[in-house]
Amino acid sequence: MQDTIRGLIQKNGSKIILLVLDGLGGLPLNGKTELETAATPNLDKLASEGACGLHIPVGQGITPGSGPGHLGLFGYDPLEWEIGRGILEAMGLGLEVKRTDVAVRCNYATIENGIIKDRRAGRPPTEKTAQLTQLLARQIQEIDGVKFIFGAGMEHRFAVVMRFPDALGPDAARVNDSDPQHDGKPPLPLLPGSKKAEKVAAVSEKFIARAAEILKDHAPANFVMMRGFSTHPHMPSFEDAYGLRPLAVASYPMYRGISRLLDMDAPDIEGGFDRQVDYLESRYRDFDYFFLHFKKTDSMGEDGNFAGKVKKIEEADSFIPRLLALKPDVLIVTGDHATPAVMKGHSWHPVPLMLKAPYVLGRTCSRFTERECLKGELGIIKTASIMPLALAQAGRLKKFGA
Repeated sequence: MQDTIRGLIQKNGSKIILLVLDGLGGLPLNGKTELETAATPNLDKLASEGACGLHIPVGQGITPGSGPGHLGLFGYDPLEWEIGRGILEAMGLGLEVKRTDVAVRCNYATIENGIIKDRRAGRPPTEKTAQLTQLLARQIQEIDGVKFIFGAGMEHRFAVVMRFPDALGPDAARVNDSDPQHDGKPPLPLLPGSKKAEKVAAVSEKFIARAAEILKDHAPANFVMMRGFSTHPHMPSFEDAYGLRPLAVASYPMYRGISRLLDMDAPDIEGGFDRQVDYLESRYRDFDYFFLHFKKTDSMGEDGNFAGKVKKIEEADSFIPRLLALKPDVLIVTGDHATPAVMKGHSWHPVPLMLKAPYVLGRTCSRFTERECLKGELGIIKTASIMPLALAQAGRLKKFGA
């Protein structure tokens, strides 16, 4: 499909904004979802005028990670382009990832008597994470001839790049996560899924053991877990694929990482969401496509904080007038996946989708909610189909065939 779209691209002066409310979709608590509970006058007005529907990031019943979810939103089928979380986190933190490297995303965690008590170590302040990561970087520089390069992330996250003497190939990253995904369980052993992955797993186990020894007196962050082993993939850039000059405005490293992997302009931006919108406004003349990321809806969902997620949705709603004031030709509002607070994690449920665009039926939905979007003209579509719809609405696709 992507090759077909590439052949139909025509350039013009239109502009597209994609606003991603991370983990947007939810499930009912006392009869209403987070979206249904939130007061969202701006999103509701857009939904009543625009085209609405739901999208499925990977496939029915498959729970997506943030990487596959965003790849789909950018028009890359995640089943065709399978990318580990590690390289996205590493590149988002500004680490160089070479062809001889294996990148891994890591979590600080709390462990007691061999059992993970808190997979996120209480979400330590980012400043504390930076201190702990510097400590590890000073004391772990090489294991069995493999160099270790560290990058401190936000809250409990950091990234490690393992630089091997020679390129091992994509099969080298076929190592499972050590994160058991639930508190109250022991960390999982790292098992190689290929011959080339055996050394990666062995070196990684030694790294975990050494890090645990260094961190033993630093509770609650007294342990590390490794996730998303990955090597550098070969992918077409976003501009090559769609003829758009893209700007990614995201404060969290992982989302900058996936943007940089696709050669988007993705500057480091600190501060709240207002700073992100400020930056987008300041660069609006310079680009055609704008990816704007709002993280905290997902964080609240993962923490099981239903009321907190409602408040974050309402906060995001308050910024809609500023985006509309830019007069984009197409404004897309959606999420990369669902994170229902009642499940405390990502889920497989379809994600609400809204397009404000010039050529829609409109007036099929009264609010921007899961149940209302079921009534919308877009129906339930694959996430990777959103990008062609946006291009068509922006007048950037020629007719296919005679």
